[in-house]
Amino acid sequence: MRLYSNLPSLDLHGVDTVYAKILIEDFIRDQVIMKNKQAIIIHGIGTGKVRKITAETLKKNRHIEEYKLDCFNPGCTFIKIK
Repeated sequence: MRLYSNLPSLDLHGVDTVYAKILIEDFIRDQVIMKNKQAIIIHGIGTGKVRKITAETLKKNRHIEEYKLDCFNPGCTFIKIK
């Protein structure tokens, strides 16, 4: 059982970078509205394009306090919401 199995998550497998950015912003907005303090974004490993756009989007979002890759699964990013 994963420690983050109860966290809200967004799965971006099969999504292009433009659509991924929109989904991430909408997901963060929803988490702020629901007053969730943590969530996870599953972007996969692949070529790294979706992981890169995930990091760029999170870095620019004012609601994100912290984000980091899962050390055991680099296809996931944990986010901490202000």
